[in-house]
Amino acid sequence: MRIASPGRVAVIASLAAAVALTSGCGWFRKDNDAYKLSGEARPLEIPPPLDRPNTEGAMALPDGGASVMASSTNRAAQGVATPSGFNIAGAQRDEVFAKLADALAGVQGLTIASKAQLLGSYDVSYGGDNFLVRTAQTPNGVYVSAVDPRGMPDNRANPVAVIGQLKTALGGQ
Repeated sequence: MRIASPGRVAVIASLAAAVALTSGCGWFRKDNDAYKLSGEARPLEIPPPLDRPNTEGAMALPDGGASVMASSTNRAAQGVATPSGFNIAGAQRDEVFAKLADALAGVQGLTIASKAQLLGSYDVSYGGDNFLVRTAQTPNGVYVSAVDPRGMPDNRANPVAVIGQLKTALGGQ
């Protein structure tokens, strides 16, 4: 039995390593052009369960929900009186805003927390309820209304009572 010499083993090992190193890259090569692009330029693949938002447990909207908001907003834009608002015909917003300060001061139990003349609103508290008294210019004059924190007409008893007193004091319609 013949034993290979250490030199012969080293040459065979070197030759095998050289062949593996020079041709090894071809074993793992991808023919897809997307792999040739930089990481930022490659297309993003999203797995199928993640390509749409999860709607399980989503809230179902009631029929006509948007029309309620739109109808109350349209009435305010037209200056039509509602329980939470009234119109002052032919007036300008800045002059009504100035008169509103005196009218609000005349309401017993009402506290003015802040005012924003550019927004035409007073942040008030009355009977434990916090709300805005807002003025808005309309084609017919100025619309004065009570608005809740969501920006919707505030039809609670206290805001409606304040609007009634303001309507009397300012001569609203």
